[in-house]
Amino acid sequence: MKIGVYGLGRFGSFFSSVLSRGEAEVIAVSRSVHTPPDGVSIRPLEEVLSADYLFFAVSISSFESVLRSLAPMIGKDTVVLDTCSVKVYPAKWMKENLPHNFKIATHPMFGPDSARGGLEGLPFVFSPIDGKDDERYEEIKSYISSLGLKAIEMSVHDHDKEAAYSQGVTHFVGRTLEEMHMEPTEIATNGYKMLMRIVEETCNDSLELFYDLQRFNPYAKEMRLSLQVAIEKVLNRLRSKEEY
Repeated sequence: MKIGVYGLGRFGSFFSSVLSRGEAEVIAVSRSVHTPPDGVSIRPLEEVLSADYLFFAVSISSFESVLRSLAPMIGKDTVVLDTCSVKVYPAKWMKENLPHNFKIATHPMFGPDSARGGLEGLPFVFSPIDGKDDERYEEIKSYISSLGLKAIEMSVHDHDKEAAYSQGVTHFVGRTLEEMHMEPTEIATNGYKMLMRIVEETCNDSLELFYDLQRFNPYAKEMRLSLQVAIEKVLNRLRSKEEY
C-alpha cells in the first residue's frame, strides 16, 4: 500500500509520521519547503497524487481551491481523503471536484499536542462519501485501526454537530482564556492547570484554524449562541446574589 500526503505543515508533518508507523509506504509533497519526518519520503507531485490513498493535509479555507487546481492530475484509481476538522463543506467540495475518484471524508481527532501521550484509542472519524461497498474503504479503515487509533464512522452532519460542541467550543474557550493572559501560579489547582493546558493546546494551532472551525462548521454559530446564553445566565445569577 502506498499512501500520499499533500501538505507538510505542522499537522501534515505529524500526521504523515503517524501513517508511516504501519506497513504502508508513505510519500509526501508540500507547497512550501519542509523537512519530512522519519519514515516519510518527499516525492514528485505526480507520484504523490497517484498513490493508492491520498490524504490532503491543508487548511480548511484553502482546501477547495487546492482540490480544484489539482483534480486533473489526481490518479483515476486513487482514493482521496481529506483531514479537515469540519466535514460538511469538504465533502461537498470533493463531490464537486472529484466525480470520478472514490472519496472518503476523515477527521483525525488529534494533533501534535493532544497526541503527546500516545495514539492508543484516539478517535479517527470516517464519513463515507461514495458509500462503503468499495473494499478500499475497509482497507484504509483497517490500516488506521492497526496504528492503535479508534476508527469511528458517522455522517458529515453528525460529525459537524458534535464537533461544534466539543472541538469548536474547546478552541473558542481556549482563545478566550488566552485573551485574559492567564499565567502559571504556585497556588494553581488541578482545574486551573487543565485550563492552562487547553490554552496551550488550542493556541499552538494557527488562528486560521480557529477561524476556519467557526466559519465552515454549519453548527458553530448555534454553539456560540448557546455558550453566550449560558454565560449570561451565570452572570445574571451572580448579579442577583450581589444585590444586598
